[in-house]
Amino acid sequence: MRVHVVSDVHGNAEALARAGAGADALVVLGDLLDFVDYREHHKGILGALFGAEKVGEFARLRREGTRDETVTYSRALWASLDDPAAAVEEAIREQYAELFGALTVPTYATPGNVDTPALWPEFAGSGVQILDGEVAEVGGLRLGFVGGALLPHGVVPRRTNPVWRPYLRTRDDFDASVGKLSEVDVLCTHIPPAVPELTYDVVARRAELGSDSLRELIAEQQPRWSLFGHVHQPLSARTRVGKTECRNVGHFKVTEEPYVLRW
Repeated sequence: MRVHVVSDVHGNAEALARAGAGADALVVLGDLLDFVDYREHHKGILGALFGAEKVGEFARLRREGTRDETVTYSRALWASLDDPAAAVEEAIREQYAELFGALTVPTYATPGNVDTPALWPEFAGSGVQILDGEVAEVGGLRLGFVGGALLPHGVVPRRTNPVWRPYLRTRDDFDASVGKLSEVDVLCTHIPPAVPELTYDVVARRAELGSDSLRELIAEQQPRWSLFGHVHQPLSARTRVGKTECRNVGHFKVTEEPYVLRW
């Protein structure tokens, strides 16, 4: 059995169309959307709506400014549009139509934080299984999936957002999905387990939020692999926790190379 695994596609539909070549199945670990392109500011949803200069300033604030400064600037951008929610939804739908249309082999997918899971069933064809807090049997192994990312400590989720809401989950909600997984051979998640060398991004110079419940599942069930993305430039792309190979499958938008599993 040969399975290709990708994460953090961020709009690279051309590479995604090649990702399944030679594979029996494709696993997608989320972040299909290119919302903010931090490398090429004219691309992504924000680039299309506001232009490269304004996205560049937003990126600078994300990198150097405070959260309050970033939020204030972001709100000013959205206020400049007549109907920001409609503009964003149209851009999201355009990307999803292209991205899901690029999938060429049987696909098992879970959403990332830069995704809108509610829209996925509309675009996923018959060859795509959407999984979150669920297990799928692939080639005789049990693959367990959990999507999304964690809300920062102390942040209360907003129940409504006039523009767009990322797939950020409370710990209780995320942990409940992890708790539904049993006898897992391959743990497939968007975010990593809470292991420092896996969560630290050497370019952003900060640790992303990893999951304690994922780390605990690994310790208890000892799956063969724990696969994830989310951290684009990790301090370490791999480590072992007991018998489990923990592996960041890479920033697919940039590498354009899937991680290959064989069994």
